[in-house]
Amino acid sequence: MSWFSLSTVEFQALTLSLWVAGASVLVSLPIATAVAYVLARCQFWGHSLLNALVHLPLVLPPVVTGYLLLLAFGRHGVFGPVLEILGLQLAFTAAGAALAAAVMAFPLIVRAIRLSIESLDPKLEEAARTLGASPVRLFVFVILPLIFPGILAGAVVGFAKALGEFGATITFVSNIPGETQTIASAIYALLQVPGQEAALGRMIGFSILLSFGALLLSEILARRMVRR
Repeated sequence: MSWFSLSTVEFQALTLSLWVAGASVLVSLPIATAVAYVLARCQFWGHSLLNALVHLPLVLPPVVTGYLLLLAFGRHGVFGPVLEILGLQLAFTAAGAALAAAVMAFPLIVRAIRLSIESLDPKLEEAARTLGASPVRLFVFVILPLIFPGILAGAVVGFAKALGEFGATITFVSNIPGETQTIASAIYALLQVPGQEAALGRMIGFSILLSFGALLLSEILARRMVRR
């Protein structure tokens, strides 16, 4: 097989990685936007605790995060019986991989959106309130359009992070070719087998290209946000 032709397993790993990263961002964005607004604009008892919990996945070993997800959402986990009643399964599935990636990307998305909110002039919000805007209208028609570049930047950074997630994902959903094997776990599997240099090079190349492209797009959006 040449360096430029993908095997079925490699193609599945690539497409699954894109799906997992995209799904994780879609799941995270609404919650991350709300949490970012609360952290940026609200002062309350427990503010520091909430901030620490949001950023905890950044400092915990990813394997620990994956194990905690297994304890919570595994078949015998805390929410396992509820998921079974609903006919859902997260552990060892692609949906579980998206959940693990979302948890790991969440702090980065929150941080990007929070910085965008904190850069807004509070006088704009005060003026909107003076004109009779309700909190919902204020957020939807004033704040959201102004922080949209920050939301996009957070989504792109989160996508890049989810694309390269390994520790939490492999712990929570294992490394099943065609089902839960992402680019990162495929690279890990290829490293264990001698003579797979070509396949390894292809997967590493795709990983670098996708991650670099996402980070470059994030930088462009961040610069546009600053100019705005």
